[in-house]
Amino acid sequence: MKSPLVLDTDHSAALGRVGGDERGSVPVKGLPLKACSPKAQTDGNRREESRLGADVWDMAVRRPLIGLTPDVVDGRIAIRPPYLDSIRKAGGLPVILSCDPADASALVEQCDGFVFTGGDDPIMEGFGVSTHPCATPIDPRRQAFERALLEALDDREDKPVLGICLGMQMMGLHAGGSLDQFLPETLPTASDHWDGQEHDVSGSLGDGRVWSRHRQALANAGSLEVVATASDGVIEAVEAPGRCLYLGVQWHPERTSDSQLGMALFDRLVHAAAAT
Repeated sequence: MKSPLVLDTDHSAALGRVGGDERGSVPVKGLPLKACSPKAQTDGNRREESRLGADVWDMAVRRPLIGLTPDVVDGRIAIRPPYLDSIRKAGGLPVILSCDPADASALVEQCDGFVFTGGDDPIMEGFGVSTHPCATPIDPRRQAFERALLEALDDREDKPVLGICLGMQMMGLHAGGSLDQFLPETLPTASDHWDGQEHDVSGSLGDGRVWSRHRQALANAGSLEVVATASDGVIEAVEAPGRCLYLGVQWHPERTSDSQLGMALFDRLVHAAAAT
């Protein structure tokens, strides 16, 4: 996908000003939109400048396209509205993806950023171990799609990615990591992470309380860097430092009230997507 012109101001602020804010026009490569008005041009330049003005306007108001991986429930595509709401609030345009592995490469080209959403548990046979009997496996079609999408994204490190809960686990497994498949067997404080409990995390993303609901967690992050942990040692966030944005969090930022560890992550994703 051809990159849009780079805005000289923060993208989220630009959206408000283009929408009619009285503070003025949005400069694009140093050129204010009002300077592109055909009314300011001679008759000979009017047609060309009108076309340029329309193109610049479209680029300035364009919302980054954020693809979200859906769940498959009883054969139907499903996704929880808070994911979509958070992307919209951050200034992005949410798009629910097809869940078909054959579409992965094309989707990577068409979308500006991606969210790997939460869900049930990975099917572990594809990663060389047996699935735990207490696990609730995700639909095989979803897993095949997400693995294909992660593989396609390996060739597009400029595309920002946010993984949430299951999404982070899939990112870690894809990076060669391993999974603790049933925390109640190995972690005395497993209940702190289950059924919407809030608990403290700390790391480079900030310190605060997060909302989570999971009974599995990464035991090893593979080639990814651990950037946040819980007080009981559970890996809470991972990232690939060399990429545009490749961040996974074990908690649910769309349900976390702490803005730094909640909405700010969606803002960061959409801002990165706007720059691609």
